[in-house]
Amino acid sequence: MTFKPNSDFLTVLIERGFLQDCTDLEALDERLCAGVVPGYIGFDATAASLHVGSLVQIMMLRWLQKTGHKPIVLMGGGTSKVGDPSFRDEARKLMGEEQIARNIDGIQKVFAKYLSFGEGATDATMLNNAEWLDELNYLDFLRDYGRFFSVNRMLSFDSVKLRLDREQSLSFLEFNYMILQAYDFMELNRRYDCAIQMGGSDQWGNIVNGIDLTRRVLGNEVFGVTSPLLTTSDGKKMGKTADGAVWLNAEMLSPYEFWQYWRNTTDADVGRFLKLFTELPLDEIARLEALEGAEINDAKILLANEVTTLAHGAEAAAAAEATARETFEKGGAGADLPTIEVPAADLGDGGLSIGQLFVRAGLAKSGKDAKRLIAEGGARLNDAPVSDPGLMITPESFAAGDLKLTAGKKRHALARLG
Repeated sequence: MTFKPNSDFLTVLIERGFLQDCTDLEALDERLCAGVVPGYIGFDATAASLHVGSLVQIMMLRWLQKTGHKPIVLMGGGTSKVGDPSFRDEARKLMGEEQIARNIDGIQKVFAKYLSFGEGATDATMLNNAEWLDELNYLDFLRDYGRFFSVNRMLSFDSVKLRLDREQSLSFLEFNYMILQAYDFMELNRRYDCAIQMGGSDQWGNIVNGIDLTRRVLGNEVFGVTSPLLTTSDGKKMGKTADGAVWLNAEMLSPYEFWQYWRNTTDADVGRFLKLFTELPLDEIARLEALEGAEINDAKILLANEVTTLAHGAEAAAAAEATARETFEKGGAGADLPTIEVPAADLGDGGLSIGQLFVRAGLAKSGKDAKRLIAEGGARLNDAPVSDPGLMITPESFAAGDLKLTAGKKRHALARLG
């Protein structure tokens, strides 16, 4: 990108790889240099936590605040009742208000780690679009705002077009989502002078709709900024693993497992992830990503420590690293390993098979998967290979203490007698 911004925020976005598209870089740069600019990102409450796939957007809000502007976290208490159809093959499962409220409570815990909230000019604020969307009168809304949206244009956006091209159903409920998101941007501009909407590149059409609506109804200039949709170097979507989502809440994924996810980053992704997910200086990152051979592992450990410190605190990061060193370098069983409790009652009548224990520990998806793991030599019990899928675990198996279970080279868990 040849554009050289004067504002600190756009400089960070460009240099660290956050910027995909912007509706008007030069005008936004001028606006950012003129004073504090509020900017927002919306998050629908589809689960009780956000996962790593949302971390790029969270870091964009963090950098917005660190460069002297005001981040607005917009919770989709209203839009979660509809569901964003963008680049999805099917409709989201509709949720009730109680479930949405519980999910919002969980997500709030994530943002408390990354942003400073308060009443100051650059303090973050968290809002809920149910505040205005729940009060809308449908007929008034159609009359006042429906005329500003062209169905022809809405059908041309990739998020809709790809779904229709595959002849997959797109309900009228979902089709309304982009109108509601556009209304959010206009309402935030009206109420809070919000001038920037940010999001992943899949949100481009929704963002542009909001910019058009705000200009037509309020006559105000606002801006859209998108980030690349992030995948790993091997093409996998960020935030997902074979074991499920990489959640940001400790209640849904332990800090150790979170740390281990980043420690297992492929060599090709280290530099890019250091730029996006840490605040290390760029010259230090350049040095780290140039490391080769075994030395690149030091960069991965630093990446894991920095990201885990932001998400869970420095103590959790240090404990996770100590557990990893105990587990991998010394062959022990670090105290922070994921632990399951096996009730003694479950071990009656001959005990519990080793395969069932691996399933309970989350190291195998099913009994069949556990048998395959054992047959391929990937299962270990207390660091010794397991060759017999019929091995039974009894109360006596715990005589020496917890059992250490290992699947492959990097996945570990402890089983404790309850």
